[in-house]
Amino acid sequence: MNKPIDAALLQPAEAFADYLKNTATRIDKVAEAKAQDDGARVGISRPHESAHLHVAGEATYIDDIPELAGTLHCALGLSPVANGRLTSVSLDAIRAMPGVVDVLTANDIPGTNDCGSIVHDDPILCSIEKHDDGSSWGDIRYIGQPVFAVIAETRDAARRAAARAKDALIIEAVPPVLTPQDAHARGQYVVPPIHVIRETNNGGARGAIDRAPHKLKATLDVGGQEQFYLEGQISYAIPKEGGAMHVYCSTQHPSEMQHLVAHALHLYANEVHVECRRMGGGFGGKESQSAIFACVASVAAHKLQRPVKLRLDRDDDFMITGRRHCFWYEYEVGYDDEGRVLGVEITMVSRAGHSADLSGPVMTRALCHFDNAYWLPDVAMHGFSGKTNTQSNTAFRGFGGPQGAIAIENILDTVARKLDRDPLDVRRINFYGKNENNVTPYKQVVTDNIIHELVAQLEESSNYRARRAEIAGFNSKSEVLKRGIALAPLKFGISFNVKHFNQAGALVHVYTDGSILVNHGGTEMGQGLNTKVAQVVAHELGVNCESVRATATDTTKVANTSATAASTGADLNGKAAQDAARQIRERLAVCAVARHGGDPKDVRFANDKVEVNGRTLSFATVVGEAYLDRVQLWSDGFYATPGLSWDKEKMEGRPFFYYAYGAAVSEVIVDTLTGEWKLLRADILHDAGKSLNPAIDIGQIEGAFIQGMGWLTTEELVWHPQSGKLTTHAPSTYKIPTANDCPPVFNVKLFEGDNFEDSIHRSKAVGEPPLLLPFSVFFAIRDAVSAVADHKVDPPLRSPATSEAILAAITAVQA
Repeated sequence: MNKPIDAALLQPAEAFADYLKNTATRIDKVAEAKAQDDGARVGISRPHESAHLHVAGEATYIDDIPELAGTLHCALGLSPVANGRLTSVSLDAIRAMPGVVDVLTANDIPGTNDCGSIVHDDPILCSIEKHDDGSSWGDIRYIGQPVFAVIAETRDAARRAAARAKDALIIEAVPPVLTPQDAHARGQYVVPPIHVIRETNNGGARGAIDRAPHKLKATLDVGGQEQFYLEGQISYAIPKEGGAMHVYCSTQHPSEMQHLVAHALHLYANEVHVECRRMGGGFGGKESQSAIFACVASVAAHKLQRPVKLRLDRDDDFMITGRRHCFWYEYEVGYDDEGRVLGVEITMVSRAGHSADLSGPVMTRALCHFDNAYWLPDVAMHGFSGKTNTQSNTAFRGFGGPQGAIAIENILDTVARKLDRDPLDVRRINFYGKNENNVTPYKQVVTDNIIHELVAQLEESSNYRARRAEIAGFNSKSEVLKRGIALAPLKFGISFNVKHFNQAGALVHVYTDGSILVNHGGTEMGQGLNTKVAQVVAHELGVNCESVRATATDTTKVANTSATAASTGADLNGKAAQDAARQIRERLAVCAVARHGGDPKDVRFANDKVEVNGRTLSFATVVGEAYLDRVQLWSDGFYATPGLSWDKEKMEGRPFFYYAYGAAVSEVIVDTLTGEWKLLRADILHDAGKSLNPAIDIGQIEGAFIQGMGWLTTEELVWHPQSGKLTTHAPSTYKIPTANDCPPVFNVKLFEGDNFEDSIHRSKAVGEPPLLLPFSVFFAIRDAVSAVADHKVDPPLRSPATSEAILAAITAVQA
């Protein structure tokens, strides 16, 4: 007989509702209130600046912008073949369909037919060209590749016409290459291989492995993940006078969209205006891959001289755009009797897709995060970005970091089982040291290591040891249901790997009534960036947050911006906005002293008041006086992250300004007859430095945890092995987590401490690092499966650990 499970653990919706009611208990409201009374506007939990608009349904997304008279709608004609030669396109029947205004091909692009982010290998529309042998054909690379664009009076008319693509295209098909292993076997890559080698002993990793008392050799499969942003890809292009173009685009990188649209239209950058007030989610999927839609809409609007909107259907979004890279690993490890890693060699092969996109930087970050929180004395890492006939994979929250780190976690989990040790003990013995054993494989010194203290605190607060003993007792009496528990740590580097991307600009305007407007180069995708930047400006000028308004990201206001990615949004744009606000505050202080006496350095701005030479004036009064005295009441700000370096050839340097740390303990229960499982409890302790907004940061941690859990457990991408079609291209077949998948016990806390580096108010980035926290869920499932054979057999569990994968691992362990 199996022991009954506590009914409360099987009521996630009700338990999660109770958890939401008690959110405030995780934040020290007394301390926050005192800080706010003292004039602090950062470190305070404030609601998202658009929360009231979201709830009321008034927040404006691209599709909510009132359409101008004469607006046309666009849909894309997609290839029904994964690999082959396009030899003919016949569009007359499509042009004749009701409501169709025009059908565009690559020949209608006045400029460059390319939207590649780094390597120029990604055509906007497939084009038929003459080749050296005299033949004419276009290169078909994947099912879903755009070949033509239908422009119609209505969106439905455009989509109906575009759906006739199969009848309009003649393609000589050849078998597709679909898996990273197949691409690797063929030596077929989108960028050259990348290698990171660190040798501390004779013979390097190979020698250390050969000399080690114990050896481990294995492979691992980790699947990809669809971003599944709630707002799909969309662009709305409006022609302007003199041939210019205004593009409203749901994008994380307005400046890149500006450049690519300018190239496609053969215009200068100053003739293209890209604007984005907010996105309904991005997660990396709108960093580079919003480009094709911005370009197509702009080309159509340019040719027809009418506004054109291109909004993708969810199925088309799946079929056209890429996602998180799946990885295949082959590794060999040498370790000692305590589980200490002595040497490791690993080959990582990603499914890059048909073009380079961001696969090179993703692989670089994967290699730079393989170490995670562990010192690896001798290591040889090899990264290959396999070219496949699938959608071109791209950025996704973590940007390769999770794919790199999960490999070493899987290795240590297996090592612990081989040695019959607690996995936490094996992880701990391999942690980076404080003053020694603290250099990464890419030669950055880890100077801010807090992983020892953080993990010790979580181990105690989660009752990890007692629960592991209790779980062992449960499993010994339960034949069918097995429970598992795991603690997984993380160390995540913060900064763009490319040095020059680590810069940002901002504008701050103070109006004569004391109200303030801030514009910066970051984009708001629901993560609360505008809220944090507004708090920074309010703090710097000593006003209430309600006085500060953030406006749409706009290439006509702050130029040459970097993508809002790599978790740098608040770090970069917060510092730039602080710089602008500080300049205004200093001018106001000088003006106030000129009128009222005293010393500028003694003037205090706080709580909408200005204290100068014994007098207390309202902020608006001081601003009004400054205007009368012709003092500049606006300023630009700029920030460039200091101390970064990276040698791309040697794969070494200091690519990260600092590291964020964290750890999670997860407990699961698995039905060994069906492979079904449930997350019973999660305890998280995460390092956000001195948080700018604890409530927003906790929300980001929770969201990243559940999103990462989906990647590792339920979100499975399946391509048909013969046709190459992505079969899981809709919510009916692709399963993201829901509220019911949240654990009934979900304890999330911020680790107390400042950033060692001079980040914005000593905070730390919190967008991407927490996505590594649900490693603990995957390894808790692995622990439960291992319990089937009393932890004597290492489970061959692949990711995502769907019920089918779990059942297969259970069967293997039982055998």
